[in-house]
Amino acid sequence: MHDEPATDTKIAIRFDDVSFSYGELRVLDGAHFHIHAGEFAALIGPNGAGKTTVLKLLLGLASPSSGTITVLGLPPKNARQSIGYVPQHASYDPAFPISVSEVVRMGRLRGSTRRYARTDADAVSKALELADVAELASRPYSELSGGQRRRVLVARALAAEPELLVLDEPTANMDAESEGRLFRTLGSLKGHATILVVTHDTGFVSALTDAVFCVGERGAGRSVIRHKVEPADHVANELYGGPALQVLHDTELPENSCCGGKEER
Repeated sequence: MHDEPATDTKIAIRFDDVSFSYGELRVLDGAHFHIHAGEFAALIGPNGAGKTTVLKLLLGLASPSSGTITVLGLPPKNARQSIGYVPQHASYDPAFPISVSEVVRMGRLRGSTRRYARTDADAVSKALELADVAELASRPYSELSGGQRRRVLVARALAAEPELLVLDEPTANMDAESEGRLFRTLGSLKGHATILVVTHDTGFVSALTDAVFCVGERGAGRSVIRHKVEPADHVANELYGGPALQVLHDTELPENSCCGGKEER
């Protein structure tokens, strides 16, 4: 076990010496990192590096072969009610007549058989506004563009009023306008919820980002490394929904480098 600062209640995600394998293929080996409550964090790495495995572990869809994971102070499976998850791909039947508001309303379903209440309606309305899709509420979901659908899925996750919002490749196939709207939404949530963006873009991240974690390269000893970042003034703002930060892959920040949940730049 590693020594941690005495701020456990402020840690939203903690991986402590976590290892995981698919048969003989070692994916994680002693991964150790934490993300503070209210932080905007990015988990980066090329395709096949292990990002999906990290997601499955923190969502409680897989269990580590060794080490411990806590999410919002709980085992991952027990924290699911407080997590809003936006998947990279969401399958649906285009022939099924469902509106945007009905998709967002699904975010209020938590396995309960209770009736849909006024508090649910208020949460759906708030989520539609936050995700900047209120004007699409009555539109059929099947008629939306890819970027609009992604923002609707963000609204669906927000309808659950999560403490932790996890977005898997949220800007994939998204136009510049939708990307800008998405990051404005995330910017308004920063500090109120913990946000984790998972992306295969290993070079740059949004300037909203407080901490960057890179899933290690293929091969033995794969872990998760925290890198420094610096302003990327040479990158066009529209590419990352606003100002960007460059990830410095030749740096490695120690586990105790954070101070009050903020990264020194």
